[in-house]
Amino acid sequence: MKVTATIDPSRHDVDHEDPRRRAAIRRTGLLLLAIALLFFFGIIASRFIDSPLVSTGVIGGAVLLYLIVAIGRHLRK
Repeated sequence: MKVTATIDPSRHDVDHEDPRRRAAIRRTGLLLLAIALLFFFGIIASRFIDSPLVSTGVIGGAVLLYLIVAIGRHLRK
């Protein structure tokens, strides 16, 4: 069975070469990477520190940063 897909270029008016758009995509990617790294290394650090307060702070911080990014992106549109 052969499946083919075509994309209608008239429906996508996004200019992928626009430097401002590329910079915005890069900033968003870096912010989400920072949140993921905070979450990942924070969980590992909380296991070594053995404190429930650190675990709660790391999870809360990661969730708070994600919400700030998500709400900020929504408000700019």
